[in-house]
Amino acid sequence: MRYGAVDALRGVTRDIAEGSFTALVGASGSGKSTLLKTINALIRPIGGRVTFEGEDVVTVPGPALRRRIGYVFQAIGLFPHMSVGENVGIGLKLAGEGDRAGRIAEMLELVELDPAMASRMPSELSGGQRQRVGVARALAPQPDLLLMDEPFGALDPVTRDSLGEKVRELHERLGLTTIMVTHDMAEALLLADRVLVMSDGRIVADEAPGALLAGAGGDEAQALVAVPCAQAEKLARIER
Repeated sequence: MRYGAVDALRGVTRDIAEGSFTALVGASGSGKSTLLKTINALIRPIGGRVTFEGEDVVTVPGPALRRRIGYVFQAIGLFPHMSVGENVGIGLKLAGEGDRAGRIAEMLELVELDPAMASRMPSELSGGQRQRVGVARALAPQPDLLLMDEPFGALDPVTRDSLGEKVRELHERLGLTTIMVTHDMAEALLLADRVLVMSDGRIVADEAPGALLAGAGGDEAQALVAVPCAQAEKLARIER
C-alpha cells in the first residue's frame, strides 16, 4: 500500500475478526498510524485497498463511514471552541439527528463523567477527562468499529491504566471491534486479544499476548516484549 510516493505499507494483508481487540505496536515510523488511518479513509492509498464489511472504504461517503467507524485521536482532538456536549454530539449533528441531548448525557455517563459537564469547555477539563470525552464522541454514533491512535499516550500512568481498563470494558459491553495503536507493549499485552507488530511498513508478527510472552513472534517482537518483562523483574527484585 502506497501513500504518495512513499511505500509506507508493504504487503500488509490481514483480516480483523468481528468483536476482536487488536493492538498495533512497533517503533516510531513503522507504519502503525498510517495503517490505522487508511481504515477510515483519513489516508487514501494510491495502491492497495481496505475493505470494511465488504465495501472499499474509499467508496463509502464520509459521513456514513464516520458513523460506522469511531476514531479516538492521539492528541485528543476536541474542538476547543465547542462545549463538551457539542464535541460529543458532533457526529450525531452531522448525521442529522435532532434530539441529541439524551444521547450526549448517556455517552458521558458511559465514560464515567457527570452529564452536567456537557456545558463545560475542553480547557476546563483535565487530560484524562478530555480523553474520556474523545472516547464518548467516538462512540456516540454507535459505530461497529473503534479505532484508537495512541489514545492514552499523553496521560499520567494512573489515569492511563484506568482509562485503558474502561475502554476494554466498553469494548466488551458494546460488542465493538477495536483496533488500537500503541507504542507500549505492556499496554498491548494487557488489553488486546491479538497483537500485530509492525516494522518498516510490514507486519512482522501476529500473535496472541500469551504466545508473545511465551517467546513467539520473532526477534523484533521479542525485543518489544523484553522491555515490560525486564521492568517486572526489576520491580520483583526491589520487593525482595
